[in-house]
Amino acid sequence: MIQRVQSIFLFLVALAMVAVVFLPIWFQVNPGQTQAMDLTAWYLTVKSVPDGEIISKSGNYYIGILAIAAGILALYSLMQYRNRKRQLFLNMINALVMGTTLGLAVFVSYQANLDFNPKVSGAYVIGFYSIIFALIMNIIANRFIRKDEMLVRSVDRIR
Repeated sequence: MIQRVQSIFLFLVALAMVAVVFLPIWFQVNPGQTQAMDLTAWYLTVKSVPDGEIISKSGNYYIGILAIAAGILALYSLMQYRNRKRQLFLNMINALVMGTTLGLAVFVSYQANLDFNPKVSGAYVIGFYSIIFALIMNIIANRFIRKDEMLVRSVDRIR
């Protein structure tokens, strides 16, 4: 049934991964406070601090595409409530997709940091933590799905 508690957690996974698409992931300002680097799911942008003029912009669409794929996969898994094994399998794949998204975000921010200012690490912001939140919600959803499956099996043994 869609009213089960794991449905709430899967919906939160989808919301968190959609939030990654719209929120910044990483931010850094150079020591002279003249330029700032901003990483989102779509672009790595270097801006001038006083006037906000974009100095350079490079695309990294793969983070955004993986975030959207993870959100869609979570919603699809939410609709597979009749088949718990399939739901567990989809959540496992989704965890891999979200882990890849997280790894790519860290890798891109690390590479950008080496080019921009290697002495200062920058700051991960809400988009980054949204990926971690989605991973945790996915783990909790899997726990409740397994619990339901074990309950159904125990009732079948009694019959």
